[in-house]
Amino acid sequence: MDYNDKNQFNENYNFNSGSHNDFNDDQHRNVNFVMRDYEVEPIKKRGRKKTFFGYVAVALIAAIIGGLSSGYFVYSQLNVNQSGAEKPIMAQDVNINLTDDVYFAVAVAEKSQKTVVGITTQTTKQVNTWFGPQTQRSQSMGSGFIVDSNGYIVTNSHVIEDGKYEKITVSLIDGSIEVGEVLWYDKSLDLAVVKINRTNLPVVELGDSDTLMVGEPVVAIGNPMTLDLERTVTQGIISGLNRAIIFDNGTVIEPLLQTDASINEGNSGGPLFNAKGQVIGINTAKIKTAEGLGFSIPINTAKPIIDRIIKEGKLTTVYVGISGVEVETYETALGIEVQAEYGVVIAEVIKDSPAAISGLQVGDVIIAIDGSKITSMQELKIKLYEYKDGDNAEITFLRNGNEQKASLTLKTKPANL
Repeated sequence: MDYNDKNQFNENYNFNSGSHNDFNDDQHRNVNFVMRDYEVEPIKKRGRKKTFFGYVAVALIAAIIGGLSSGYFVYSQLNVNQSGAEKPIMAQDVNINLTDDVYFAVAVAEKSQKTVVGITTQTTKQVNTWFGPQTQRSQSMGSGFIVDSNGYIVTNSHVIEDGKYEKITVSLIDGSIEVGEVLWYDKSLDLAVVKINRTNLPVVELGDSDTLMVGEPVVAIGNPMTLDLERTVTQGIISGLNRAIIFDNGTVIEPLLQTDASINEGNSGGPLFNAKGQVIGINTAKIKTAEGLGFSIPINTAKPIIDRIIKEGKLTTVYVGISGVEVETYETALGIEVQAEYGVVIAEVIKDSPAAISGLQVGDVIIAIDGSKITSMQELKIKLYEYKDGDNAEITFLRNGNEQKASLTLKTKPANL
């Protein structure tokens, strides 16, 4: 696969979960990230004039855990000349009350532990051995959290083996075990929604991941390594925002929250809480070769999906009908300067699609949909989860550097796309 192929994505692009190491029936295979058997590289997000991608080869395993860091105030002093120093130049004034209870994680755990579940996935597949093809069963374990009292649970797509499962069971805090049904999953987002036949369940409170700040304390609750360690609580901080991860096959997941979480296998799909006990992320991956580099899917990515599935019981996906690539990637791969600071360059328009009917053309640069800024195909795909078949959307795009608008009537994505 050449460089251009690796960096061209479309709204139909799904992850290839890669192969897994299988274990015997009595062994729990630790669930890792969706691309767990691939070498992966974190992307250094940049402005237009900075370095494009910083590649550091890493392997991902599942689970993200949040954490706590006590706040402190830092100031700097500048010596102006040999004879003396001026008044110190202070950083932005931030009032931090050090009398606050630093054990806020206790309150978060007390509030939210009962909403966290363990998810065990059983799979069966054919493997080649010296004795010919053999049927091999395996079992993996991850985490999830309850978002509706009628048994709706959010987790990672890779926790439920991207839909390729034989049986799913969900362990609740009262010790009961329920059979789970997968209502929806998306490998490219590494998100899934599972339903169990229970009512009156405790429910998490969802926060707002768009308002997070670097350095903000967080708490994670999950099932590291084994269900024997269920609902383990850890704490840390938000280390970075709007991160991205690239795999060796060119697949990218973004945007992600970065945390200095202490990562343990089996925490995939578990919640990352803010100091108020609100879920602000879904733990998904860790850089294996480094400490304190973990990643979580922002809860705002999942909110429209959760809302629609709870209301409608299912989720149909609409499409625009293009293949495209972000401006930075396009310029770097082809050495062509685009008359746009950001956006998605249209590489193909699918025949009879909403994009084709609206008059969008190859070379146009999509920069917004209904006023929401679009910088990548992933952002466009996430935004489309807010729409239903027949909904209208206004696309803002650049053609030869001139801003134009087009009205689209979105349609359900055909099964062959």
